[in-house]
Amino acid sequence: MDLKVHGRNVDVTDWIEEYVDKKVGKLTRYLPTVNEARVELTHNATRSADDRYTVQITMWSNGQILRAEESTSDIFASIDASVDKLARQIRRFKGRRIHGKRRAAAAANAEAELTAALIEEADAEEEEEVAVITRRKEFVLQPMNEEEAIAQMELLGHDFFVYYDMDASGVNVLYRRRDGQYGLLQPRLA
Repeated sequence: MDLKVHGRNVDVTDWIEEYVDKKVGKLTRYLPTVNEARVELTHNATRSADDRYTVQITMWSNGQILRAEESTSDIFASIDASVDKLARQIRRFKGRRIHGKRRAAAAANAEAELTAALIEEADAEEEEEVAVITRRKEFVLQPMNEEEAIAQMELLGHDFFVYYDMDASGVNVLYRRRDGQYGLLQPRLA
């Protein structure tokens, strides 16, 4: 496993790096296919001492991404909390059973509702001032099916996920609806 430790407003000493290596290395017992892990340590000058040190751990394993982030008053406690959170995600990931038929039916019903909502939002945004893009992010699309995309989105803890659908041979956007179900956007060229 390739482990990279970065610090933002934190001096990453050898002792901290060894501690991170020891803790993150234990996760490979649960998920031995981890290719790369990136740990970002951040010190924030906040009034609240409870959220001073933030640790974000991102792991890549055969195209799957696992991520955990925790903030506490102590950097070592933040590392431990992030590792514990990732261990829970790995156990959930490995033990997950997806019932695709129910979710696929929910996605088909939700698609029409989302299209109407997106059109309404687009009309409302045109009336407001022009928005400025403050951040751009590039990422590699992994080919997967709907069930794998749902699992990946759950592991990341995001409300949406962009992926390349192997069955439909196109880019899709999976999103979580307010009622807890999932929706799927399947773009088509006009």
